[in-house]
Amino acid sequence: ELAPDIKRIPIFGLGCVGGAAGIARAADYVKAYPDQVALLLAVELCSLTFQRDDLSVANLVSAGLFGDGAAAVVLAGEERARRMGLRGLRVVDTRSVFYPDTEDVMGWRIGERGFDIVLSPDVPAIARERLAPDVDAFLAAHGKKRADVASWICHPGGPKVLAAVRDGLGLSDHDVRHAWRALAEQGNLSSASVLMVLHAVMAEGPAVPRDLCLMLAMGPAFCSELLLLEWCDA
Repeated sequence: ELAPDIKRIPIFGLGCVGGAAGIARAADYVKAYPDQVALLLAVELCSLTFQRDDLSVANLVSAGLFGDGAAAVVLAGEERARRMGLRGLRVVDTRSVFYPDTEDVMGWRIGERGFDIVLSPDVPAIARERLAPDVDAFLAAHGKKRADVASWICHPGGPKVLAAVRDGLGLSDHDVRHAWRALAEQGNLSSASVLMVLHAVMAEGPAVPRDLCLMLAMGPAFCSELLLLEWCDA
């Protein structure tokens, strides 16, 4: 049961990028209040947006790809984590990237019958072409390169999108194996999916102490969210 004085921040409309962005915003909070704890709860009811009479390719693809699901992540501030002797992943840094003139790439148009999906076939191309420079710039700010990343926590998107992310970043199927497994077993659960990939990476654990992980997701606007994570002993 949650405390009656809990501070709630409802966030709506971030779609597939919501899980990564939610962790980033929660990390901002516990950085400002290092003795506090933040709970990220991602709930997706994608089936509510299904339009029976819409026979467009975008609607048919989204109906087969997106599903309902939920996931949660607890983040502790540095002081709280130290006092409790917590181990796990530490959020080192986050970055949001927005791409101009991409409002018709992904999202929703809200009309009299509800939500109509906006899903452009250009999404894989954008992922392939735009993610690598953004990831490289983000890592370079910390003196790191892609080769320094031990684990990749990628939102699964869809088969074409995940393959584009893999190829654009020069990764192997093994590097993104947890995303492929999540996509095969659950489909795309929007914001919840990257949190399921995070769970799989955390269950596997680090190869060596202080291993780096990179979480990434893309979503409406069009935009991407990047998080640099590090395994810590306590």
